[in-house]
This record gives sequence, structure tokens and C-alpha cells, in this order.
Amino acid sequence: MAGSKGKSSNKSGKGDRVVYSEFGNHATSRATERAVPDLPPEQQDLRVQASRKGRKGKTVTVISGFQSNPETLAGLVKQLKNQCGAGGTVKDNEIEIQGDHKQKLVEILTKLGYQAKISGG
Repeated sequence: MAGSKGKSSNKSGKGDRVVYSEFGNHATSRATERAVPDLPPEQQDLRVQASRKGRKGKTVTVISGFQSNPETLAGLVKQLKNQCGAGGTVKDNEIEIQGDHKQKLVEILTKLGYQAKISGG
């Protein structure tokens, strides 16, 4: 009796069944996602700034303003990490490189064809 109290039994054998869904089923959820335009580098206006907020005093260089798909950003962050000799990641369509590399990143991005400027103080 105690073993059946917390368990849900699936007698029909159909697995997790959706009873109601307002926007369609999960198979079409990719159709409702917002499309990210994949603009060429010449049409993207990037901002490069150093930030310490929320990172326990560690300086991180943040590059924002990308209008690219995640695969393009993943390739770009790998190249930038190699040239700066530091770690980094992609978060919320922004690239974060560990350390203060503002000048170096602006030079690299302009050579790659991006319009990049240093932002902040």
C-alpha cells in the first residue's frame, strides 16, 4: 500500500502523454523559436568592454552585439581564445574572454571584418 502511494502507474503503455498544449506539440517547438539572423561580419556592430560584475573580482572581456547563429559564435570564440591565450565562453549571444584583452580583441575583430569599438571606461 505504501509503495503505490507515490508512484504513478502507466497502464496504457504510451509513455508521457500530453493532455493539453496551447501552442502545439513538442515536435513543432523548433518552428516557434525565434530565428537569429546570420549577418556577415561587415554588417555587425560589436562592443568590447571589460567587466567584473558578478564574477568575484575577476576581469572578463565581454563582446556583445552579435547577430549570428550559435555555431558561428562557437568557432569565433575558439579562435579568439587561441589568440589571447585565455579561456572563454559564449553566453546569451555574447562572447566572454577571461582577462582584460580589449585592445587585442578589437584589433583581431577588425582584421576579421567586424566593426568593433571599445565600450565603457
